[in-house]
Amino acid sequence: MTSKRYLAELFLCLVVYCVLLSLFIFLFTQHKLHGLWQPAAALLPMIPGCAFCWVVIREFRRIDELQRKIQFDALVFSFTGTALLTFSYGFLEVVGFPSLSLFVVWPVMALLWNIGIVWAKRHYQ
Repeated sequence: MTSKRYLAELFLCLVVYCVLLSLFIFLFTQHKLHGLWQPAAALLPMIPGCAFCWVVIREFRRIDELQRKIQFDALVFSFTGTALLTFSYGFLEVVGFPSLSLFVVWPVMALLWNIGIVWAKRHYQ
């Protein structure tokens, strides 16, 4: 069962991410950033991204053993499925398919993680 505290912490990370992403977009479009300011501004949204990782890891440590097994199975499915899909598409790019941004990888992994959770829950019932 997902705790309210966990959801509140994730929501806070998401809000801070949106604020810093908006700040980055504003700085990038309205101001001429030079030198090291460009990558520093581009990485601003990753500050709450790191907090997001910390929140998820803490929640994994709180859940019971069965939930941990379900999440592990789902993550293995997600990791290996994402590897197969990204490598396959990488080879297709060699023969002329359009290049995709790395921003596509995480949504694929998240989708496969959710599919893996459904599959793992059925397995342990």
